[in-house]
Amino acid sequence: MTDTLISLISILIGIVGANITGYIFKKYSFGIIGNTIAGVFGSIFLIKSFGRLGFDPKSIMQLGNVNHNLFIINSIVSCFGGSFAVILISKLKNKMNNNNG
Repeated sequence: MTDTLISLISILIGIVGANITGYIFKKYSFGIIGNTIAGVFGSIFLIKSFGRLGFDPKSIMQLGNVNHNLFIINSIVSCFGGSFAVILISKLKNKMNNNNG
């Protein structure tokens, strides 16, 4: 695998996490397209923010082989990032609607 493939898999896992969160918690859902967009940005944001701790794609492939432990941590953070983004954006939307009306 390459760094780019690991990044794309991380984004895909973030999308899945966001859509599962939207499916389980209906009040936070933005539909499939909205959840997908939130999952992409949430996944990228958390991996870029916390990936410096050592589980970014370059660290996973540092020795030329896949470090499976770091890849699992990367996947969990990506899934959490997608879920977190859906919930955060929903709360932000509700807060903005309450202030306007």
